[in-house]
Amino acid sequence: MIEQTPMEISTWNYHPPVKPIATDSKIISHTDFDVMRKRAATKKGIAMRFTCKFSLDGVLLLEIVGEQSYVIDLEDQVTKMELIRMIRNAFANFTEKFDFRKLGTVLADKSLNPLNESIIDLDTILPILD
Repeated sequence: MIEQTPMEISTWNYHPPVKPIATDSKIISHTDFDVMRKRAATKKGIAMRFTCKFSLDGVLLLEIVGEQSYVIDLEDQVTKMELIRMIRNAFANFTEKFDFRKLGTVLADKSLNPLNESIIDLDTILPILD
């Protein structure tokens, strides 16, 4: 059985710009994805962390970090399809938290870039769950 923990935002560092943002200004964002192994006597698991930074002309506007874990029975085997589903679900939860908290910031009309699944090496993550 796979159990999911709630998405927790551990970091929200917002730095409002000193001057109003011009309409032709380009706000750049970058999202990182990290995976960590979790293990207990009767369960195994995986923790996923997403870090997104928004900047304008090299100046950081926002850094947001969200973490979500999945707890799995020791005898259960996770397939690639289940793993990618967990990653997609965690990213959707991260996006939802961002979309709610961005209101009232200069990023109110911005969205997170879609998750680039082509750079996620599932073959290196799956052994963490053995």
